[in-house]
Amino acid sequence: MFLKQRSVPFPFFGLQKMQNTSTAVKTGVEKTRWTYKDFTWALSLFGTAVGAGVLFLPIKAGAGGFWPLVILALIAAPMTWLAHKGLARFVLSAKNPNADITDTVEEHYGKTGANLITFAYFFAIYPIVLIYGVGITNTVDSFMVNQLGMDSVPRWLLSGVLISLMTAGVVFGKELMLKATSAMVYPLVIILLALSIYLIPDWNMSMVSVAPDWSSMPTVIWLAIPIIVFSFNHSPIISQFAKEQRHVYGENAAKKTDMITGGAAMMLMGFVMFFVFSVVLSMSPEQLNMAKEQNISVLSYLANIKESPAISYLGPLVAFAAITSSYFGHFLGAHEGLVGLAKSRSKMPVGKIEKLSLAFIVVTTWIVAIINPSILGMIETMGAPMIAAILFLMPVVAMQKVPAMAKYKTSVVARVFTAVCGVAAITSVIYGAF
Repeated sequence: MFLKQRSVPFPFFGLQKMQNTSTAVKTGVEKTRWTYKDFTWALSLFGTAVGAGVLFLPIKAGAGGFWPLVILALIAAPMTWLAHKGLARFVLSAKNPNADITDTVEEHYGKTGANLITFAYFFAIYPIVLIYGVGITNTVDSFMVNQLGMDSVPRWLLSGVLISLMTAGVVFGKELMLKATSAMVYPLVIILLALSIYLIPDWNMSMVSVAPDWSSMPTVIWLAIPIIVFSFNHSPIISQFAKEQRHVYGENAAKKTDMITGGAAMMLMGFVMFFVFSVVLSMSPEQLNMAKEQNISVLSYLANIKESPAISYLGPLVAFAAITSSYFGHFLGAHEGLVGLAKSRSKMPVGKIEKLSLAFIVVTTWIVAIINPSILGMIETMGAPMIAAILFLMPVVAMQKVPAMAKYKTSVVARVFTAVCGVAAITSVIYGAF
Protein backbone atom coordinates (compact mmCIF):
# COMPACT_ATOMS: atom_id res chain seq x y z
CA MET A 1 0.00 0.00 0.00
CA PHE A 2 1.07 3.56 -0.58
CA LEU A 3 -0.94 4.93 2.32
CA LYS A 4 0.13 6.17 5.69
CA GLN A 5 -0.43 3.13 7.84
CA ARG A 6 0.37 1.13 10.91
CA SER A 7 0.54 -2.61 10.38
CA VAL A 8 -1.07 -5.00 12.80
CA PRO A 9 -2.34 -8.52 12.10
CA PHE A 10 -5.70 -8.51 10.32
CA PRO A 11 -7.88 -11.11 12.09
CA PHE A 12 -9.16 -14.05 10.05
CA PHE A 13 -7.51 -12.98 6.82
CA GLY A 14 -3.92 -12.59 7.92
CA LEU A 15 -3.35 -9.37 6.01
CA GLN A 16 -2.15 -6.07 7.28
CA LYS A 17 -4.79 -3.95 8.90
CA MET A 18 -4.74 -0.43 7.61
CA GLN A 19 -5.23 2.30 10.16
CA ASN A 20 -5.24 5.50 8.16
CA THR A 21 -4.89 8.76 9.96
CA SER A 22 -6.63 10.83 7.32
CA THR A 23 -10.08 12.07 8.29
CA ALA A 24 -10.62 14.77 5.70
CA VAL A 25 -13.91 14.40 3.86
CA LYS A 26 -13.90 15.25 0.17
CA THR A 27 -16.99 16.04 -1.83
CA GLY A 28 -18.06 17.09 -5.31
CA VAL A 29 -16.05 16.26 -8.36
CA GLU A 30 -13.17 14.73 -6.35
CA LYS A 31 -15.23 11.65 -5.56
CA THR A 32 -15.84 10.80 -9.20
CA ARG A 33 -12.44 11.36 -10.80
CA TRP A 34 -9.43 9.08 -10.57
CA THR A 35 -6.55 10.10 -8.34
CA TYR A 36 -3.15 8.54 -7.82
CA LYS A 37 -4.29 7.18 -4.46
CA ASP A 38 -7.31 5.55 -6.15
CA PHE A 39 -4.94 3.86 -8.58
CA THR A 40 -2.76 2.55 -5.76
CA TRP A 41 -5.85 1.18 -4.02
CA ALA A 42 -6.93 -0.55 -7.25
CA LEU A 43 -3.44 -2.04 -7.49
CA SER A 44 -3.68 -3.22 -3.88
CA LEU A 45 -7.03 -4.92 -4.52
CA PHE A 46 -5.56 -6.43 -7.68
CA GLY A 47 -2.44 -7.61 -5.85
CA THR A 48 -4.50 -9.22 -3.10
CA ALA A 49 -6.31 -11.35 -5.68
CA VAL A 50 -3.26 -12.37 -7.71
CA GLY A 51 -1.74 -15.28 -5.85
CA ALA A 52 -1.27 -19.00 -6.04
CA GLY A 53 -4.88 -19.60 -7.10
CA VAL A 54 -4.14 -18.00 -10.47
CA LEU A 55 -1.57 -20.74 -11.16
CA PHE A 56 -4.28 -23.41 -11.05
CA LEU A 57 -6.95 -21.39 -12.84
CA PRO A 58 -5.92 -22.32 -16.43
CA ILE A 59 -6.10 -26.03 -15.63
CA LYS A 60 -9.73 -25.89 -14.53
CA ALA A 61 -10.98 -23.00 -16.65
CA GLY A 62 -9.45 -24.45 -19.81
CA ALA A 63 -10.55 -28.04 -19.15
CA GLY A 64 -13.96 -27.44 -20.72
CA GLY A 65 -12.53 -26.12 -23.95
CA PHE A 66 -11.92 -22.72 -25.53
CA TRP A 67 -15.47 -21.44 -25.94
CA PRO A 68 -16.63 -22.01 -22.36
CA LEU A 69 -13.43 -20.19 -21.36
CA VAL A 70 -14.50 -17.20 -23.48
CA ILE A 71 -17.83 -17.06 -21.66
CA LEU A 72 -16.11 -17.37 -18.28
CA ALA A 73 -13.84 -14.47 -19.23
CA LEU A 74 -16.86 -12.33 -20.13
CA ILE A 75 -18.65 -12.95 -16.82
CA ALA A 76 -15.53 -12.82 -14.61
CA ALA A 77 -15.33 -9.01 -14.50
CA PRO A 78 -18.99 -8.27 -13.61
CA MET A 79 -18.99 -11.20 -11.21
CA THR A 80 -15.92 -9.90 -9.42
CA TRP A 81 -16.95 -6.25 -9.45
CA LEU A 82 -20.53 -6.65 -8.26
CA ALA A 83 -19.57 -9.00 -5.42
CA HIS A 84 -16.75 -6.83 -4.04
CA LYS A 85 -18.73 -3.67 -4.64
CA GLY A 86 -21.56 -5.12 -2.55
CA LEU A 87 -19.22 -6.17 0.25
CA ALA A 88 -17.67 -2.69 0.36
CA ARG A 89 -21.14 -1.13 0.59
CA PHE A 90 -21.99 -3.56 3.39
CA VAL A 91 -19.03 -2.28 5.43
CA LEU A 92 -20.01 1.33 4.66
CA SER A 93 -23.50 0.72 6.11
CA ALA A 94 -22.20 0.52 9.69
CA LYS A 95 -23.00 3.42 12.04
CA ASN A 96 -19.44 3.44 13.37
CA PRO A 97 -17.07 4.82 10.71
CA ASN A 98 -14.27 2.67 12.16
CA ALA A 99 -16.28 -0.55 11.97
CA ASP A 100 -14.78 -3.45 10.06
CA ILE A 101 -16.75 -6.28 8.52
CA THR A 102 -17.19 -8.27 11.74
CA ASP A 103 -18.32 -5.13 13.59
CA THR A 104 -20.83 -4.47 10.82
CA VAL A 105 -22.18 -8.01 10.99
CA GLU A 106 -22.59 -7.70 14.78
CA GLU A 107 -24.41 -4.38 14.36
CA HIS A 108 -26.83 -5.77 11.80
CA TYR A 109 -27.25 -9.35 13.04
CA GLY A 110 -26.13 -9.34 16.69
CA LYS A 111 -23.45 -11.40 18.43
CA THR A 112 -24.80 -14.64 16.97
CA GLY A 113 -24.27 -13.27 13.48
CA ALA A 114 -20.78 -12.06 14.40
CA ASN A 115 -19.86 -15.48 15.78
CA LEU A 116 -21.21 -17.09 12.64
CA ILE A 117 -19.19 -14.87 10.34
CA THR A 118 -16.06 -15.44 12.44
CA PHE A 119 -16.62 -19.17 12.08
CA ALA A 120 -17.19 -18.75 8.33
CA TYR A 121 -14.04 -16.65 7.94
CA PHE A 122 -11.93 -19.31 9.59
CA PHE A 123 -13.30 -22.06 7.36
CA ALA A 124 -12.82 -19.85 4.31
CA ILE A 125 -9.13 -19.43 5.13
CA TYR A 126 -8.06 -22.67 6.85
CA PRO A 127 -8.67 -24.95 3.81
CA ILE A 128 -6.49 -22.62 1.74
CA VAL A 129 -3.59 -23.27 4.13
CA LEU A 130 -4.11 -26.99 3.54
CA ILE A 131 -4.16 -26.38 -0.22
CA TYR A 132 -0.85 -24.54 -0.09
CA GLY A 133 0.72 -27.28 2.02
CA VAL A 134 -0.04 -29.73 -0.78
CA GLY A 135 0.93 -27.23 -3.47
CA ILE A 136 4.35 -26.36 -2.08
CA THR A 137 5.22 -30.04 -1.60
CA ASN A 138 4.27 -30.94 -5.18
CA THR A 139 6.02 -27.87 -6.63
CA VAL A 140 9.33 -28.58 -4.89
CA ASP A 141 9.15 -32.33 -5.59
CA SER A 142 8.50 -31.69 -9.30
CA PHE A 143 11.37 -29.17 -9.45
CA MET A 144 13.82 -31.53 -7.74
CA VAL A 145 12.93 -34.47 -10.00
CA ASN A 146 12.44 -32.74 -13.37
CA GLN A 147 14.78 -29.74 -13.28
CA LEU A 148 17.52 -30.83 -10.87
CA GLY A 149 17.51 -34.53 -11.78
CA MET A 150 17.28 -35.66 -8.15
CA ASP A 151 15.39 -38.58 -6.66
CA SER A 152 12.13 -37.85 -4.86
CA VAL A 153 12.49 -37.25 -1.15
CA PRO A 154 9.97 -39.26 0.94
CA ARG A 155 6.79 -37.22 0.91
CA TRP A 156 6.34 -37.21 4.67
CA LEU A 157 9.84 -35.77 5.10
CA LEU A 158 9.71 -33.23 2.27
CA SER A 159 6.30 -31.87 3.27
CA GLY A 160 7.29 -31.77 6.95
CA VAL A 161 10.46 -29.78 6.25
CA LEU A 162 8.76 -27.31 3.89
CA ILE A 163 5.76 -26.67 6.14
CA SER A 164 8.02 -26.32 9.19
CA LEU A 165 10.27 -23.81 7.43
CA MET A 166 7.37 -21.70 6.16
CA THR A 167 5.66 -21.77 9.55
CA ALA A 168 8.90 -20.82 11.30
CA GLY A 169 9.15 -17.84 8.99
CA VAL A 170 5.67 -16.73 10.08
CA VAL A 171 6.16 -17.39 13.80
CA PHE A 172 9.64 -15.94 14.23
CA GLY A 173 9.57 -13.19 11.64
CA LYS A 174 5.96 -12.12 11.26
CA GLU A 175 6.60 -8.47 10.40
CA LEU A 176 9.43 -9.38 8.04
CA MET A 177 7.25 -11.97 6.30
CA LEU A 178 4.39 -9.50 5.88
CA LYS A 179 6.74 -6.98 4.30
CA ALA A 180 8.31 -9.65 2.11
CA THR A 181 4.97 -10.95 0.83
CA SER A 182 3.78 -7.41 0.10
CA ALA A 183 6.98 -6.73 -1.83
CA MET A 184 6.65 -9.98 -3.81
CA VAL A 185 3.22 -9.25 -5.29
CA TYR A 186 4.21 -6.93 -8.10
CA PRO A 187 7.37 -8.75 -9.25
CA LEU A 188 5.19 -11.87 -9.46
CA VAL A 189 2.67 -9.97 -11.57
CA ILE A 190 5.38 -8.70 -13.90
CA ILE A 191 6.91 -12.18 -14.30
CA LEU A 192 3.52 -13.77 -15.00
CA LEU A 193 2.82 -11.09 -17.61
CA ALA A 194 6.21 -11.73 -19.19
CA LEU A 195 5.50 -15.48 -19.27
CA SER A 196 2.10 -14.81 -20.86
CA ILE A 197 3.77 -12.85 -23.65
CA TYR A 198 6.59 -15.38 -23.94
CA LEU A 199 4.09 -18.17 -24.64
CA ILE A 200 2.42 -16.36 -27.56
CA PRO A 201 4.63 -18.01 -30.24
CA ASP A 202 3.50 -21.41 -28.89
CA TRP A 203 -0.21 -20.68 -29.34
CA ASN A 204 -1.99 -23.35 -31.37
CA MET A 205 -5.52 -23.92 -32.55
CA SER A 206 -6.08 -27.31 -30.91
CA MET A 207 -8.45 -25.75 -28.38
CA VAL A 208 -10.21 -23.43 -30.82
CA SER A 209 -10.70 -26.12 -33.46
CA VAL A 210 -12.74 -28.33 -31.11
CA ALA A 211 -16.43 -27.75 -31.87
CA PRO A 212 -18.27 -26.56 -28.75
CA ASP A 213 -20.81 -28.90 -27.19
CA TRP A 214 -23.55 -26.36 -26.54
CA SER A 215 -25.67 -28.83 -24.57
CA SER A 216 -22.98 -29.37 -21.93
CA MET A 217 -21.61 -25.82 -21.90
CA PRO A 218 -23.86 -24.51 -19.07
CA THR A 219 -22.66 -27.36 -16.84
CA VAL A 220 -19.02 -26.76 -17.75
CA ILE A 221 -19.34 -23.04 -16.89
CA TRP A 222 -21.24 -23.82 -13.69
CA LEU A 223 -18.54 -26.20 -12.47
CA ALA A 224 -15.79 -23.67 -13.27
CA ILE A 225 -17.33 -20.79 -11.29
CA PRO A 226 -15.78 -21.85 -7.93
CA ILE A 227 -12.22 -21.53 -9.29
CA ILE A 228 -13.09 -18.08 -10.71
CA VAL A 229 -14.44 -17.06 -7.29
CA PHE A 230 -11.29 -18.34 -5.59
CA SER A 231 -8.79 -16.86 -8.04
CA PHE A 232 -10.37 -13.39 -8.31
CA ASN A 233 -11.15 -13.03 -4.61
CA HIS A 234 -9.79 -9.92 -2.88
CA SER A 235 -12.36 -9.74 -0.09
CA PRO A 236 -9.68 -9.86 2.65
CA ILE A 237 -8.74 -6.25 2.00
CA ILE A 238 -12.23 -4.88 1.28
CA SER A 239 -13.06 -4.09 4.91
CA GLN A 240 -10.05 -1.83 5.44
CA PHE A 241 -10.40 -0.39 1.94
CA ALA A 242 -14.02 0.66 2.58
CA LYS A 243 -13.10 2.18 5.95
CA GLU A 244 -10.37 4.29 4.35
CA GLN A 245 -12.73 5.61 1.67
CA ARG A 246 -15.30 6.47 4.34
CA HIS A 247 -12.71 8.41 6.34
CA VAL A 248 -11.77 10.43 3.27
CA TYR A 249 -15.07 10.80 1.44
CA GLY A 250 -17.69 10.43 4.18
CA GLU A 251 -21.21 9.86 2.83
CA ASN A 252 -19.85 9.95 -0.72
CA ALA A 253 -17.61 6.93 -0.17
CA ALA A 254 -19.88 4.48 -2.00
CA LYS A 255 -19.25 6.10 -5.39
CA LYS A 256 -15.52 5.94 -4.81
CA THR A 257 -15.55 2.29 -3.68
CA ASP A 258 -17.70 1.40 -6.68
CA MET A 259 -15.22 3.07 -9.01
CA ILE A 260 -12.08 1.56 -7.50
CA THR A 261 -13.47 -1.99 -7.20
CA GLY A 262 -14.58 -1.68 -10.83
CA GLY A 263 -11.07 -0.67 -11.87
CA ALA A 264 -9.57 -3.58 -9.97
CA ALA A 265 -12.02 -6.01 -11.59
CA MET A 266 -11.10 -4.78 -15.07
CA MET A 267 -7.39 -5.08 -14.28
CA LEU A 268 -7.93 -8.61 -13.03
CA MET A 269 -9.93 -9.62 -16.07
CA GLY A 270 -7.33 -8.15 -18.45
CA PHE A 271 -4.25 -9.55 -16.73
CA VAL A 272 -5.44 -12.86 -15.30
CA MET A 273 -7.53 -13.89 -18.28
CA PHE A 274 -4.67 -12.98 -20.63
CA PHE A 275 -2.46 -15.32 -18.61
CA VAL A 276 -5.14 -18.03 -18.69
CA PHE A 277 -5.73 -17.72 -22.45
CA SER A 278 -2.00 -17.64 -23.18
CA VAL A 279 -1.42 -20.82 -21.19
CA VAL A 280 -4.48 -22.63 -22.54
CA LEU A 281 -3.68 -21.74 -26.16
CA SER A 282 -0.10 -22.98 -25.76
CA MET A 283 -1.22 -26.36 -24.41
CA SER A 284 -3.50 -29.16 -25.58
CA PRO A 285 -6.55 -30.44 -23.67
CA GLU A 286 -4.59 -33.61 -22.91
CA GLN A 287 -1.76 -31.61 -21.36
CA LEU A 288 -4.18 -29.67 -19.15
CA ASN A 289 -5.65 -32.95 -17.94
CA MET A 290 -2.16 -34.27 -17.27
CA ALA A 291 -1.34 -31.21 -15.14
CA LYS A 292 -4.51 -31.85 -13.18
CA GLU A 293 -3.62 -35.52 -12.66
CA GLN A 294 -0.10 -34.63 -11.51
CA ASN A 295 -1.65 -32.16 -9.03
CA ILE A 296 0.84 -29.39 -9.83
CA SER A 297 0.47 -25.77 -10.90
CA VAL A 298 0.40 -24.94 -14.58
CA LEU A 299 3.83 -23.28 -14.32
CA SER A 300 5.41 -26.43 -12.90
CA TYR A 301 3.86 -28.48 -15.70
CA LEU A 302 5.06 -26.03 -18.36
CA ALA A 303 8.55 -26.24 -16.90
CA ASN A 304 8.44 -30.02 -17.33
CA ILE A 305 7.35 -30.00 -20.99
CA LYS A 306 9.09 -26.91 -22.39
CA GLU A 307 12.72 -26.98 -23.47
CA SER A 308 13.23 -23.30 -22.67
CA PRO A 309 15.62 -22.87 -19.69
CA ALA A 310 13.74 -19.69 -18.75
CA ILE A 311 10.47 -21.54 -18.23
CA SER A 312 12.18 -24.67 -16.84
CA TYR A 313 13.65 -22.76 -13.91
CA LEU A 314 11.63 -19.55 -13.70
CA GLY A 315 8.24 -21.31 -13.77
CA PRO A 316 8.75 -23.43 -10.64
CA LEU A 317 10.43 -20.53 -8.83
CA VAL A 318 7.47 -18.26 -9.54
CA ALA A 319 5.09 -21.00 -8.40
CA PHE A 320 7.16 -21.48 -5.24
CA ALA A 321 7.17 -17.74 -4.51
CA ALA A 322 3.43 -17.38 -5.16
CA ILE A 323 2.49 -20.34 -2.96
CA THR A 324 4.89 -19.33 -0.19
CA SER A 325 3.69 -15.72 -0.08
CA SER A 326 0.06 -16.87 -0.05
CA TYR A 327 0.80 -19.39 2.70
CA PHE A 328 2.22 -16.72 5.01
CA GLY A 329 -0.85 -14.50 4.90
CA HIS A 330 -3.40 -17.29 5.06
CA PHE A 331 -1.57 -19.10 7.87
CA LEU A 332 -1.69 -15.93 9.98
CA GLY A 333 -5.38 -15.53 9.22
CA ALA A 334 -6.23 -19.15 10.00
CA HIS A 335 -4.23 -19.07 13.24
CA GLU A 336 -5.77 -15.83 14.48
CA GLY A 337 -9.24 -17.00 13.47
CA LEU A 338 -8.86 -20.29 15.33
CA VAL A 339 -7.50 -18.50 18.40
CA GLY A 340 -10.49 -16.14 18.29
CA LEU A 341 -12.94 -19.03 18.08
CA ALA A 342 -11.22 -20.93 20.90
CA LYS A 343 -10.97 -17.91 23.24
CA SER A 344 -14.71 -17.34 23.14
CA ARG A 345 -15.38 -20.98 24.05
CA SER A 346 -12.53 -21.88 26.41
CA LYS A 347 -11.11 -20.69 29.73
CA MET A 348 -7.57 -21.77 28.91
CA PRO A 349 -4.82 -19.13 29.00
CA VAL A 350 -4.42 -17.28 25.71
CA GLY A 351 -0.80 -18.41 25.37
CA LYS A 352 -1.79 -22.06 25.56
CA ILE A 353 -4.63 -21.55 23.08
CA GLU A 354 -2.21 -19.93 20.63
CA LYS A 355 0.27 -22.82 20.89
CA LEU A 356 -2.42 -25.49 20.53
CA SER A 357 -3.94 -23.66 17.55
CA LEU A 358 -0.53 -23.40 15.92
CA ALA A 359 0.13 -27.10 16.46
CA PHE A 360 -3.30 -28.05 15.10
CA ILE A 361 -2.85 -26.11 11.86
CA VAL A 362 0.72 -27.32 11.27
CA VAL A 363 -0.06 -30.99 11.97
CA THR A 364 -3.25 -31.06 9.89
CA THR A 365 -1.51 -29.27 7.01
CA TRP A 366 1.31 -31.82 7.16
CA ILE A 367 -1.13 -34.76 7.18
CA VAL A 368 -3.05 -33.39 4.19
CA ALA A 369 0.21 -32.71 2.32
CA ILE A 370 1.23 -36.35 2.83
CA ILE A 371 -2.17 -37.60 1.64
CA ASN A 372 -1.89 -35.34 -1.46
CA PRO A 373 -5.57 -34.79 -2.35
CA SER A 374 -6.50 -32.93 -5.53
CA ILE A 375 -5.71 -29.23 -5.16
CA LEU A 376 -8.44 -28.22 -7.58
CA GLY A 377 -10.85 -30.49 -5.75
CA MET A 378 -10.01 -28.81 -2.44
CA ILE A 379 -10.49 -25.35 -3.96
CA GLU A 380 -13.87 -26.30 -5.37
CA THR A 381 -15.21 -28.16 -2.34
CA MET A 382 -13.62 -26.36 0.62
CA GLY A 383 -12.33 -22.91 -0.33
CA ALA A 384 -14.66 -21.32 -2.87
CA PRO A 385 -18.10 -22.14 -1.34
CA MET A 386 -17.41 -20.36 1.95
CA ILE A 387 -15.89 -17.37 0.16
CA ALA A 388 -18.96 -17.24 -2.09
CA ALA A 389 -21.33 -17.27 0.89
CA ILE A 390 -19.57 -14.30 2.52
CA LEU A 391 -18.69 -12.34 -0.59
CA PHE A 392 -21.65 -12.95 -2.91
CA LEU A 393 -24.63 -13.82 -0.73
CA MET A 394 -24.23 -11.95 2.55
CA PRO A 395 -24.28 -8.43 1.05
CA VAL A 396 -27.23 -9.26 -1.22
CA VAL A 397 -29.25 -10.63 1.71
CA ALA A 398 -28.38 -7.52 3.74
CA MET A 399 -29.60 -5.28 0.91
CA GLN A 400 -32.97 -7.01 1.15
CA LYS A 401 -33.27 -7.31 4.94
CA VAL A 402 -31.21 -4.59 6.68
CA PRO A 403 -32.70 -1.05 6.77
CA ALA A 404 -29.24 0.56 6.93
CA MET A 405 -28.42 -1.07 3.57
CA ALA A 406 -31.42 0.49 1.80
CA LYS A 407 -29.43 3.41 0.39
CA TYR A 408 -26.62 1.07 -0.68
CA LYS A 409 -28.81 -1.24 -2.74
CA THR A 410 -27.53 -2.09 -6.18
CA SER A 411 -29.93 -2.65 -9.09
CA VAL A 412 -32.22 -5.67 -9.14
CA VAL A 413 -30.29 -7.11 -12.07
CA ALA A 414 -27.00 -6.73 -10.20
CA ARG A 415 -28.39 -8.34 -7.04
CA VAL A 416 -29.88 -11.27 -8.94
CA PHE A 417 -26.70 -11.81 -10.96
CA THR A 418 -24.52 -11.72 -7.84
CA ALA A 419 -26.81 -14.07 -5.93
CA VAL A 420 -26.98 -16.52 -8.85
CA CYS A 421 -23.17 -16.60 -9.10
CA GLY A 422 -22.87 -17.19 -5.34
CA VAL A 423 -25.46 -19.97 -5.38
CA ALA A 424 -23.78 -21.50 -8.44
CA ALA A 425 -20.40 -21.60 -6.66
CA ILE A 426 -21.96 -23.41 -3.68
CA THR A 427 -24.30 -25.78 -5.52
CA SER A 428 -21.63 -26.85 -8.02
CA VAL A 429 -19.88 -28.51 -5.09
CA ILE A 430 -22.99 -30.53 -4.32
CA TYR A 431 -23.39 -31.45 -7.98
CA GLY A 432 -19.73 -32.42 -8.27
CA ALA A 433 -20.03 -34.70 -5.24
CA PHE A 434 -22.52 -36.85 -7.09
